[in-house]
Amino acid sequence: MLIQELYELYLKAGCVVTTDSRNCPSGSMFFALKGERFDGNRYAHSAIGQGCSFAVVDDKSVVADSRYILVDNVLSTLRELARYHRNVLGVPVLGITGTNGKTTTKELVAAVLSRKYNVLYTHGNLNNSIGVPLTVLGLRKEHNFAVVEMGASHPGDIEELVNVCCPDFGLITNVGHAHLQGFGSFEGVKKTKGELYDFLKKKDAHKVFVLSDSSDLMEMSSGMDRILYGSSNGAVCGNVYAGNSFFLEFEWNSEQYSIGIRSVKTNLVGSYNLDNVLAAITVGLYFGVPVEDIEKAVGEYVPSNNRSQLCKTENNTLIVDAYNANPTSMCAALSNFSTIRSDNKMVILGAMRELGEYSVQEHIQVIEQLAGMNLNKVWLIGPEFLAVRSHAPAGFVFYESTDFMTETLRSQHLKGYTILLKGSNSNNLSGVVDLL
Repeated sequence: MLIQELYELYLKAGCVVTTDSRNCPSGSMFFALKGERFDGNRYAHSAIGQGCSFAVVDDKSVVADSRYILVDNVLSTLRELARYHRNVLGVPVLGITGTNGKTTTKELVAAVLSRKYNVLYTHGNLNNSIGVPLTVLGLRKEHNFAVVEMGASHPGDIEELVNVCCPDFGLITNVGHAHLQGFGSFEGVKKTKGELYDFLKKKDAHKVFVLSDSSDLMEMSSGMDRILYGSSNGAVCGNVYAGNSFFLEFEWNSEQYSIGIRSVKTNLVGSYNLDNVLAAITVGLYFGVPVEDIEKAVGEYVPSNNRSQLCKTENNTLIVDAYNANPTSMCAALSNFSTIRSDNKMVILGAMRELGEYSVQEHIQVIEQLAGMNLNKVWLIGPEFLAVRSHAPAGFVFYESTDFMTETLRSQHLKGYTILLKGSNSNNLSGVVDLL
């Protein structure tokens, strides 16, 4: 079936798609995706029975009638349909990627732009090979802007995603040491994230928002039409206000837009979020959002999903940053925590994943950074930390898993601490918040 014909059926389905046979809105189109442990083709009959108008499948044996659309590859077809839909509507798209901060930046940018535009943006963490096309297929005629987040863990991932959402503008938050097992090296990280720039360079207009403090991003974007932001160079400049608050407070100004020094208080924990808010301000100014609306959007944004969240329990004050962790973000989180004034400081860190041959070296560096901090307790979780425990000073406590640490928490009842929880999502550190 030609993509144009499939698109007509998509329109008949009310432009509603689903990949979950347990969630089948009436009249929608079901895509029978495959995974390592499941085959969506097996659920196509169920999807039709529950109200889907059509089921896109790549297993001929499940085709029962004209409602079953047989294609060579369901995932490839999903991406092709999304690309076609995006080009039909022609809505301006800002593509965002980066090693750290891309989700927070996406949320902030969307909050700012929503003050003026009807914005479609990536929800949650739907930034992969399935999430991006599903996001794009959520575009409607009433939208006049889209902000699409793209994640990557292997070379070619961003190239694949930009060819689905076809961005008109680009923003790479930063490039750092993450997913090194998949990328092979830091240069591999840069090359893959740079696939967003590579796509835009092929377009007549290739405007990008670039952090001027990053020599890597400045080099990667050389020759492009850049709007800069940073601590001292760019359309927007800003610096952290040195207060005693847990939350990020900063000052910013813009000579380009004739805006003097202004101060903003946020609900974001961590000075490392400064680049994210400056990016959102820069995007907002470029697209004509009034300054007061920009600052209101940034100031009112409250993080969720265990990213830079401050939680005060009955017993302790927690900084929960437990959705993702890599050497770059871990270093930033610890550096920020070291500036927080508290008599009883504790860190609970989960191991960093997907570092391959770099794992031992990077976990040793974390331990060395911890050893130089003024901390009352240090608990480290995971086999990656256990493998380098000989490099730790006396007093550091190691656990094979979060489950083992949970047993200790149930018996010790910690109280009166300021605690940083940081680790890859697979450590499930968010699951211990109720015990603290």
